[in-house]
Amino acid sequence: MSQRQRQAADPIWDGICFHAQQCAEKYIKAFLEEQTIAFQKTHDLVGLVDLSSGLLAALNPLRFRLAQLSTFGITTRYPGVQADQLAADEALKTAEETRAVIRTKFGLP
Repeated sequence: MSQRQRQAADPIWDGICFHAQQCAEKYIKAFLEEQTIAFQKTHDLVGLVDLSSGLLAALNPLRFRLAQLSTFGITTRYPGVQADQLAADEALKTAEETRAVIRTKFGLP
């Protein structure tokens, strides 16, 4: 969805950022679920990574970017804050890198 929206004539940057955050969040939560690690309802990606007890150490270099991405789980859904192309590009990159790490953990291409 976000890649297609990114290529639209008039991209909705907020939507791209929100969907990128959701992608990363769902992958991290899927990993935690597979490890039977309990987690609360949250959009805090760094907090979720911290719950993995080091099993997601490959995401540690992304901690700052994951913290930034976490904000898009809420702020872009409400008026007043708008993302731009740079934020959307960074959000997509972080989501894609997170996805790749988790898929590798799952043994998926």
